[in-house]
Amino acid sequence: MKRAIPVVVLSIAGLVPVWRYEPSVGAATSTAEPASTPSAPSSAGSSSGTVVKGTTIQTEKGPVQVQVTFSGEKITAVRMLQQPNHPQTAAAVPKLVAETLKAQSADVDTVSGATITSEAYKKSLQAAIDSNGASAKTSASSPASASPASAAQTVSGSTVNTDKGPVQVQVTFSGEKITAVRMLQQPNHPQTTAAVPKLVAETLKAQSAKIDTVSGATVTSEGYKESLQAAIDAKG
Repeated sequence: MKRAIPVVVLSIAGLVPVWRYEPSVGAATSTAEPASTPSAPSSAGSSSGTVVKGTTIQTEKGPVQVQVTFSGEKITAVRMLQQPNHPQTAAAVPKLVAETLKAQSADVDTVSGATITSEAYKKSLQAAIDSNGASAKTSASSPASASPASAAQTVSGSTVNTDKGPVQVQVTFSGEKITAVRMLQQPNHPQTTAAVPKLVAETLKAQSAKIDTVSGATVTSEGYKESLQAAIDAKG
C-alpha cells in the first residue's frame, strides 16, 4: 500500500500539462482567423453613401470584382467581392485600395507580382466609377423636371434582337427633354454592363440617339440607339 501512493501522485501530476495545454489550442485558432479575410482593407464608413458594383473581370487567375462606395463623386471605400485565392493577390489588394482612395480614380499603379489582378481590379473599378457618374448626371438633371409629376412621360422603346441578346430601353421625358434612360433588357455580358452607363450619359448630353458607339460593345450600342430612337419617335 505504501508503494501505491507515489504512483497515484505521479499520474495526477502527469495530467497537469494536458489541462494547461488545452486552452492554448483555442487561442491559436482565434489569432489565425484575420488572415482569411483578404477584403479587410475596405475603408471605414462603407455603410453610408452610394454603393456600386463594378463588372466581373475574368482572368486566368480567377474572377475579379470590386464594390465601391461613393459620397457624391468621392470614393470612400472599396471592397473586393471576388478575387483570386492567391497570396500575392491578398498582399496586393490593400495597396490597390489605398492607392484608389488617394488617387480618387482607377489611375493607379500595378502592384508588382500581381499584374493580372491589378489590371482586372482597375477595369472593374473604372466600370463602377462610370456607373456612378452616369447616375449622378441623371440625378443632376432631375431638378429641371420640378414641374408637376404629370408633365413627366415614360416611353418604352422597341425590343431590338441582337446576336448578343435583346436590347430595350425605357426613356423618361420632361416635356421634350430626356431626363432618364433605363435598360429594360440587355445582354448579360461585362462589356455591355460597362458600356451602358456611357451610352446613357451620352444620351442625356446629346438629347438624341445620335451618339457614338462604345468601343468593344458595338452590337449593344447599335441596339441601344435603335430602341432609343423608337422611344423618341413614339414620344412624338
